[in-house]
Amino acid sequence: DAVGILILCLASAAAALDFKYHHAKELEEFLRGVHAAYPSLTHLHSIGRSVEGRDLWVLVLGRFPTHHKIGIPEFKYVANMHGDETVGRELLLHLIDFLVTSYGRDPVITRLLNNTRVHIMPTMNPDGFEATKVPDCYYTPGRYNANGEDLNRNFPDAFEDSRASIQPETQAVMDWIKNETFVLSANLHGGALVASYTFDNGNPVTGSLKGYSRSPDDDVFIHLAKTYSSNHASMYKGTGCDNRQTFPGGITNGYSWYQLEGGMQDYNYVWGQCFEITLELSCCKYPPEEQLGKFWRDNKVALIEYIKQVHLGVKGQVTDKNGNPIPNAIVEAKGRPHVCPYRTNQQGEYFLLLLPGTYVINATIPGFKSMLKTVEIPDNTGNFSAVKQDFSFPEVSDKISSKVASCPKTPLYQELTRASAAVKPTIHLLVLMTVVLAIFK
Repeated sequence: DAVGILILCLASAAAALDFKYHHAKELEEFLRGVHAAYPSLTHLHSIGRSVEGRDLWVLVLGRFPTHHKIGIPEFKYVANMHGDETVGRELLLHLIDFLVTSYGRDPVITRLLNNTRVHIMPTMNPDGFEATKVPDCYYTPGRYNANGEDLNRNFPDAFEDSRASIQPETQAVMDWIKNETFVLSANLHGGALVASYTFDNGNPVTGSLKGYSRSPDDDVFIHLAKTYSSNHASMYKGTGCDNRQTFPGGITNGYSWYQLEGGMQDYNYVWGQCFEITLELSCCKYPPEEQLGKFWRDNKVALIEYIKQVHLGVKGQVTDKNGNPIPNAIVEAKGRPHVCPYRTNQQGEYFLLLLPGTYVINATIPGFKSMLKTVEIPDNTGNFSAVKQDFSFPEVSDKISSKVASCPKTPLYQELTRASAAVKPTIHLLVLMTVVLAIFK
């Protein structure tokens, strides 16, 4: 019948992915074709629309693609937020193709998708891509959205009160982050060859006076960036794109490279409880399409190995005496406070990315005594599951809900020492620097 013929056509479209640039209509046809061919493994939806009304498509892959499942972490890749940086857009289409065709055949990919919910957004700025009529290696106006705004300067900033008008594409991603329990992410760019990590902005409290803006989880971010770089065909060499730029190990702290206000990776980490790095994947922003095959070969292993890192660290549930989940409980590793304390989701779940080692995990419900548990964390990425550590509060009944004040829109990092109720130890250096800053002001 007609429906069967349509599904067959869509499935054949999914199978016919070649190395060329796919414009809006072709991209949508490919994604619809994949979903038609693999309906139980994928879920296709739009998280919003661009200024010019184009859908912001996301394809979700996993054993439970339509909804979050307790214990299974959420991962995302986002590409093409600068419309003229095009390699990532095509890499994500080929990643989708590789994942769906390998599932059930390749044991590693099968286990990965059985234990991870992977969200892939090939383009965050479809208008900018379509507006790039004459490809260029260095710059075109297509970098911006249809309102002429740079989407990677458009998010709320953790250090400065940005007055930027939030764009539809930015708002869609912010809502997406709010509605999912993302644990790990990367956004794909072009114009350099390096893995860049948080923070992109900073102040003296985070080390900006020394040219490096350090987050409380700096060791984890370095590991994440190195994971991608070391599995890339050449990024790890750190030679950059010309003699003026070198990146030891192929990685850089964002602030050390250049200061950036309103970036997406800092927003993910501060407000989304999601560790994100920025991947610069091509010296030429919009290279000839005959080079796309090599870009896929150079990045294929790194793209997969990076997804596996979502299983670092520890995860678990916080429940009351009756076993009911407690949302908004604060759960953090001692000594790693976040300005916006990391909280449990509606299922009472938490996910903390931590490198192998011994940690004290602190669960806090305002108004009740905190619960501390020492956890030994091995490298569990090969097992596709973080260490599980649950917390049960026997004095809390299901009639008591944990109410936590929402995170401020501009959480300045001078406030780090008193922002997290979950972490009690005083960080003397930060306090001292805060006092000194106040005196000089």
